Amino acid sequence: MERAALDELAAVMAIARKGTFRAAAVELDMSTTALSHTIARLEAGLGVRLFNRTTRSLSLTSAGRVFVAQVGPALQEVHSALEAVRSERDTPSGTLRINAAPFAAQAIMSPIVFEYLRRFPDMTVDLVTEGRLVDIVAEGFDFGIRVAGLVPSDMIAVSLGRPQRFAIVASPEYFERHMKPIVPPDLLGHQCIRVRLPDGGLFRWRFQKDGETLQLDVQGRIILDEANLARAAVMENFGIGYFMEQNVIGDIEAGRLVRVLDDWTPPFPGLCLYYPNRRNLSVGVREFLALVRHYAGNA
Repeated sequence: MERAALDELAAVMAIARKGTFRAAAVELDMSTTALSHTIARLEAGLGVRLFNRTTRSLSLTSAGRVFVAQVGPALQEVHSALEAVRSERDTPSGTLRINAAPFAAQAIMSPIVFEYLRRFPDMTVDLVTEGRLVDIVAEGFDFGIRVAGLVPSDMIAVSLGRPQRFAIVASPEYFERHMKPIVPPDLLGHQCIRVRLPDGGLFRWRFQKDGETLQLDVQGRIILDEANLARAAVMENFGIGYFMEQNVIGDIEAGRLVRVLDDWTPPFPGLCLYYPNRRNLSVGVREFLALVRHYAGNA
């Protein structure tokens, strides 16, 4: 086989990222049948199988692993070069893919993403939210957004300017029936809304004051994995919740929630947008970076 079409190479990378033909087909905007035929055609041309496929599982063969390791970076360079050529257009077009923690996505939607889409009507933003930290290069994202301390060291990071804080809150009705905690260990005598992490573990609530750091495995009858659900439980008087401040600050200011242990939740480094160090950035990526830097400078 002398050559393979770019869409065939991209199909292999998408399946390797997503883990299933169905999920890869959705990402590539094609049918599962068409994707299967594409892979079959490529494998026939190469004379080797890239995937072990059964009705219940999918995995890369040894040849497939070599393919992903060596063709993947080269394919990314080809896409970067094509984007560089497209950047000669006066108006950017295409799709910008961003991976962000859920609370981080909320923080950038109105001030950045919506403004970007207004300015560049030919651009599409594909914003994926998930708690786990992903390899944005391997999974085909242009940008990641995470708390500064979680940004990989080999990435270029741009601060979004604002520090972050946690907030410990409950409803006024809850505190009418229960004494407010004065120090973090007091929480062990309260019903708390517990948080399930993406890896399946339970989040330990973190506190800091005057150089002292505490982590508590709080107790409670409700375990959730989504901030809006946790907020709903707190609003319904089921206990005390632990949130990113921006998710509940409006409720605190309106008196719908009461904040406690404020002195145990100091600010910490805020969010960063990060991206790989590539020679050629598309005009869409460059314009998004310019908007982020403008926003950060005025935050």
